[in-house]
Amino acid sequence: MNLTPPDTTLSGTPKTRSSRAATKAQEAAVPATPAPGVASVSQLSAKLTDYLTASELKKVKEAYRFSDEMHLGQVRKSGEPYISHPIAVAEICADWKLDAQAIMAALLHDVMEDQDVKKDELIERFGAPVASLVDGLSKLEKIEFQTLIEAQAENFRKMLLAMASDVRVILIKLADRLHNMRTLEHMTPAKKRRIASETMEVYVPIAHRLGLNNIYRELQDLAFSHLYPVRYRTLSKAVKAARGNRREVVKKILESVKNTLAIAELPAEVYGREKTLYGIYKKMRSKHLSFSQVLDVYGFRVVVDSFANCYVALGTLHGLYKPMPGKFKDYIAIRKLNGYQSLHTTLIGPYGTPVEFQIRTQEMHRTAESGVAAHWLYKNGESNLSDLQQKTHAWLQSLLDIQQQTGDSAEFLEHVKVDLFPDSVYVFTPKSKIIALPRGATALDFAYTIHTGIGDHTVSVKINNEAASLRTELRNGDIVEIVTNPDSRPSPTWLAFVRTGKARSAIRHHLRTINLNESVELGRELLAQALTALNIQPDLPEPTVEKLLNESSAKSMDELYADIGIGKRMAALVARHIFGLVDDDLVSLPANPNATPGELDPVTIYGSEGVSVQLAPCCLPIPGDQIIGQLRRDQGLIVHTSDCAGAKRLRGKEPDRWIAVQWGGELNRRFDCRIRLLINNEKGILARVAAEIGESDANISYVGMDEDEEHVMTQLRFTIQIKDRVHLAHLIRNLRRVMGVTRVERERN
Repeated sequence: MNLTPPDTTLSGTPKTRSSRAATKAQEAAVPATPAPGVASVSQLSAKLTDYLTASELKKVKEAYRFSDEMHLGQVRKSGEPYISHPIAVAEICADWKLDAQAIMAALLHDVMEDQDVKKDELIERFGAPVASLVDGLSKLEKIEFQTLIEAQAENFRKMLLAMASDVRVILIKLADRLHNMRTLEHMTPAKKRRIASETMEVYVPIAHRLGLNNIYRELQDLAFSHLYPVRYRTLSKAVKAARGNRREVVKKILESVKNTLAIAELPAEVYGREKTLYGIYKKMRSKHLSFSQVLDVYGFRVVVDSFANCYVALGTLHGLYKPMPGKFKDYIAIRKLNGYQSLHTTLIGPYGTPVEFQIRTQEMHRTAESGVAAHWLYKNGESNLSDLQQKTHAWLQSLLDIQQQTGDSAEFLEHVKVDLFPDSVYVFTPKSKIIALPRGATALDFAYTIHTGIGDHTVSVKINNEAASLRTELRNGDIVEIVTNPDSRPSPTWLAFVRTGKARSAIRHHLRTINLNESVELGRELLAQALTALNIQPDLPEPTVEKLLNESSAKSMDELYADIGIGKRMAALVARHIFGLVDDDLVSLPANPNATPGELDPVTIYGSEGVSVQLAPCCLPIPGDQIIGQLRRDQGLIVHTSDCAGAKRLRGKEPDRWIAVQWGGELNRRFDCRIRLLINNEKGILARVAAEIGESDANISYVGMDEDEEHVMTQLRFTIQIKDRVHLAHLIRNLRRVMGVTRVERERN
């Protein structure tokens, strides 16, 4: 197949073209002396001819000609004609044997963004499926965004949602990003860093999540080389030097393994593999090692002919070299989230060198290298990838669930990033179903993974048949049982420890919808105080309100107040924005340009505000304590004691999110407080302590006990409900008089 029309040369020299393409060419950043780059399509043609039909090739050729016409005269930073980029992207997709529609979309992926081609025109020329793929890949340049971050977040949201309905969108996007990263040297240093950082944060984890290991490794190393060029060059030289020094060791191991497997009559392919530079760098950073201490730069892969022979090969290798304790992982019995399967073991090789082996079948190897793309790459083979496809579909469906419960694009992207981290733990339901969760996930994350309704109504949890806290981090092999109550509701404090995007989005969605009125009132009060501090009258005229809503992307003032109340927007910053919009006659006095949130009148806390105001669990402030408030995104106002160690650390990171708060005069409720007692371990002591707490007009909501090894002294921990600091002092004095109590103190985390 020849994609190039006989009379067409793919050079940077413009021919006749549409006015929109000419405009784009003028806007393109062209070097003073463009390189006479010529794009070749011969390799793409050869790859497509191998697996597409004649009718499909004809459609691809039409898409190529249209893309060539639209991009004619447009030049890349390197000086090459722009059409070379779509061809390169299509070639990467052809390596995966993606279908004709995907190849057409790869060739056309920039025509909507760069040349203002409408979706309707693509539908008419190439059909709705191709147009939808291109639309999912196109950025939203027509929409006005407040910040670059917001624009990027919205672009990712659109792309990921398109991917949820058709995974080919992200496969083409990854091919697009891979070629851009391969040619990134022509960009400015600032743009290199931005694109490389974006690649490392989003595209690398997506490639890993979809099992595209080859692209995952290459993108990782390319991003590393542009983010830390000096470290990359230094490490590259060290690896090249080590490669020569360790050549004999690698050769000896390779020969020994092949001979041993041959004696065992195990048909297998054995070959060495070198760890990526970023993988070596990451290990050096995480374990604080020098390069010379990273001994397992090289590993070996053993590919056998059957599932059973994976374990036979494992036993054979363990007979050849001694295994390192704790360095065996069975990803065949419990595969990774992205479908990856292999046995991993680290052995002590010649000269005491640790050597990592991966053992897998040919089918497992195809899935490991190509992930979901193997669905197209080997769709006519015997491999059964239904389980991988189901897992991928479940993850893509979760994107839609998160989108429905998410307030904006930035929040959506935040949730998705959380779920993209590759490390996982595998736990079991009481019925032995395996559930995979990100490392660090808690029992509450498990509940939300099962179903949002179960998470919302969770009251307690059992792990391995023992009661545990909802914040307990899960470990591989845990059996988790969730206890629910239909009257239970999510708490804002849950946001402090849940790990998964699904759990965070569900909790935030509940807090936004159920507690909207409380958030609106808190936000109204905070904004009024911030405006007063700038000497602006809080009652804004209609024209000012309209300007504010237009520029803040809020639909109403209540929505703006709610955003302030839940910590999504800063009252002081909104007030400064209003200051730039109001007329002079609304400013009663000259504004203080140096006003900061700390100089505003304190917000009064009564303790009955509901979930919009939370007392920090780390220090549990009570009336009489000196307090300070932190505005946290989607959690509202968090009140800490002024001497709270946790609050001091947080203030150093985000000083603008802290405001002055004070206790109100009439507080008709009780407040939780933790106390710790050191007591003699003697009969009846707990009963005496509990009785004294009751007689002191305090309630007990929790009690815990720790004994020493000699069973002489015991430490009691109580969470009690009291009125204020004076009440607490009275209680502590009474407890110190109880026989057997040697020490009483207020406890803080």
